[in-house]
Amino acid sequence: MQYDYSKLMGKIVEVFKTQANFAEAIGLSSRSVSMKLNNKRSWTQPEIENAIKVLNEDEENIKDLFFRIKVQD
Repeated sequence: MQYDYSKLMGKIVEVFKTQANFAEAIGLSSRSVSMKLNNKRSWTQPEIENAIKVLNEDEENIKDLFFRIKVQD
């Protein structure tokens, strides 16, 4: 199963301008964040909590940002 991170990527650009800036803010490498956003690696719970914090998002938005199932065409 793959997840749709388009809303998360939009929020990252809105707040941090680049994935690299976001990665630095949450203590991960740019490569690691890229792999997570491309469904090559999974997000851990602490990473999700940290991302929500630095993105200034409410916890109720976790599902919409991190757990939207990618619909196959």
